[in-house]
Amino acid sequence: MSPSRADAVRLAVSLFTVAPVRAEEFDRRTAGRALVLAPLVGLVLGAVVGGVVVGLLALGAPDLLAGVGGVAVGAALTRGLHLDGLADLADGLGSYGDAERTLAVMKDPSTGAFGVIALVVALGAQAAALPAVAGHGGIVGIAGIALAWATGRAAFTWCARRRVPAASPGGLGALVAGTQPVAVPLVWLVLLAAAAVPTTPDRPWQGPAAVVVAALAVVALARHAVRRLGGVNGDVFGAACEAAVTVALAGLALGS
Repeated sequence: MSPSRADAVRLAVSLFTVAPVRAEEFDRRTAGRALVLAPLVGLVLGAVVGGVVVGLLALGAPDLLAGVGGVAVGAALTRGLHLDGLADLADGLGSYGDAERTLAVMKDPSTGAFGVIALVVALGAQAAALPAVAGHGGIVGIAGIALAWATGRAAFTWCARRRVPAASPGGLGALVAGTQPVAVPLVWLVLLAAAAVPTTPDRPWQGPAAVVVAALAVVALARHAVRRLGGVNGDVFGAACEAAVTVALAGLALGS
């Protein structure tokens, strides 16, 4: 592996997990490559979450307890980074101010009513859906959950596509904004949709449909955020990730 690719791998793991991996100084190109690798990191994280949910269910835990356990592990593995972005964006968009006002609200460290509501809805939906997806069967259930987590991280590449500016000059969002050719999120969409076919054995169309609907949710959310903020920032990335995970899990859980 070339040094630049190795740096991108270390950066992806360092940014998106709590793993004790140090990323050396990195530039815009390395950060862009790390974003492309983020869905692979999501697969690993989702597999761990799925293993926890399946394990709790096997031990006789009630569905809700297993779901809450999975959500808690997912948050712990990522330091709650993307959940924080979801809450901040919800508070900002809920302010109904101009771009400057919205960004100021998002920078406020406190969480307002809109942020709390967004977290309750997202985490509640994930906790309810996780046991249903896990119920598709051991390995199949874990694969479905891993796929949902990967779909969430693929959202980063859509938010960072070319010709989409940064909402503000600082932060990781500004560093990676505009780094991704539009082909990158489209390739990830095709790969994840194809991989989703076996995750709902009785209805092979359901998995791909869940991935596609999650992608459409990301497109809608990112478009609205860009219109309100004038571009993207780290909170938009985090919110898009959590929205995609939630929608993908819900889609995979339907009919279970």
